[in-house]
Amino acid sequence: MSEQTVITHCAPTLAGLKTGSLFCCAKEDGLWQELQNLNQALNPKGVCFVPLCEKEDRVFIYVYRPRRLAQDMARQEAQGILLQCGYPEGKEGWMGLLAQRLKQAREFPHEIGLFLGYPPCDVKGFMEHGGRDCKCCGYWKVYGDMDQAQKMFERFRKCTKIYLDLFHSGVPMTKLTVGERSQ
Repeated sequence: MSEQTVITHCAPTLAGLKTGSLFCCAKEDGLWQELQNLNQALNPKGVCFVPLCEKEDRVFIYVYRPRRLAQDMARQEAQGILLQCGYPEGKEGWMGLLAQRLKQAREFPHEIGLFLGYPPCDVKGFMEHGGRDCKCCGYWKVYGDMDQAQKMFERFRKCTKIYLDLFHSGVPMTKLTVGERSQ
C-alpha cells in the first residue's frame, strides 16, 4: 500500500474535513506492519487505520477519526439508522458488526455511509430509495441538501488535488495529516 494510494482515497479524512474513508488494497507481505506504523505515526493526530475485512487477496482499510465518528454517531438520526440495521445501542461492537456485514454481504452495507461521515438524511434516503432517485451524485448519493453536498464534494476534490500535488513535491503523508483541535 503506497502513501499515494492512501492520499488519493483519504485526503479529506487526513485533512480533517471528513470523518472516514474506505479503500481496498492488495493483501501483501508487510501490510500489517505498515498499518501498525501508520497508526503509531497518525494516532496522535487523531487518525486510525483499521483493516475492516479481507476478501480473497484484498483488504478493505478504514481510515477514520474516532472523535469525529463518535460525534457523528451520537446524532439522533444516525442512532435510529444504526438501530434499524441491527446495531446495538452505544458504540460497543459497531466496528466488529460493520466488518462482519462487509465480509458477508455481496454489496456494501448501506449504513457504512454513517461511518464515512455522510449526512444521515442521505444514508436514510439511499436505503429508502434503493439508491435510485437521488438529487445528485458525488462522493455519495444526495437525497437531502444538494447545494451543501456539492460544496462539500468540491472541497474534497480540491483537498485531494492539493494533497497529491504536495505529496508529489516531496511532502510526506505524516506531514499532510492535520492533528485534532483541542476541545
